[in-house]
Amino acid sequence: MTTFASLEGKVALVTGGSRGIGRAIALELGRAGADVVVGYRTGRDEAEAVAGEIGGRAVEADVSDPESARALVDASGELDVLVNNAGLTRDGVLARMSDDDWRTVIDTNLSSVFYTCRAAARTMMRKRAGTIVNVSSIVGIHGNWGQTNYAASKAGIIGFTKSLARELGSRNVRANVVAPGYVTTQLTDALPEAATDAMLAATPLGRLGDPADVAGAVRFLCSDEAAFVTGAVLLVDGGLGM
Repeated sequence: MTTFASLEGKVALVTGGSRGIGRAIALELGRAGADVVVGYRTGRDEAEAVAGEIGGRAVEADVSDPESARALVDASGELDVLVNNAGLTRDGVLARMSDDDWRTVIDTNLSSVFYTCRAAARTMMRKRAGTIVNVSSIVGIHGNWGQTNYAASKAGIIGFTKSLARELGSRNVRANVVAPGYVTTQLTDALPEAATDAMLAATPLGRLGDPADVAGAVRFLCSDEAAFVTGAVLLVDGGLGM
């Protein structure tokens, strides 16, 4: 029986795959039949547990470092799918934001995407096949108070991916963006109740997202069912970004 959005026989790398959205993506791609490499910087036990659940591999790397990112891609083998999910926040108002908080967020969230895509693109172009999904955020589209660094990094992912899609399209390599809204993770769990209530009030579906909601969208974009989709920004936000 044919399975919708099957990734049988594909090799996939998911960065930031040890927890949260990245964990859900890795598990979903594994369930779709992909041989998944779970990239992680911290959380070795969690990453190995994810990999073990789907028969994949966990590989430690700091994707904000170009050499480490390249080594991760090389260790993953002949990649068919690259999902860039690694990211962090260092929130604060601009007037008091330190240089380190700016650089850390830009390097981890945005520069890492450049490093891994550059390393993976060569093989994909040679094979004339491959798909890249970069995880942005609704904050990269609409901005958010106290997150100039995070918003810049996530907006940068969108512009980067659209340009990449133009460059790689003639080689049958696709590049797309998934932009989650507010999703239940360790980050949102720490928010004040008033902030969560405001998010819910602005979301037409009236709930926070689940990491699995994002994972399903990523799986679709990685599959042959999305073979004519490139340069797209898919909002997975319950209608928040309308």
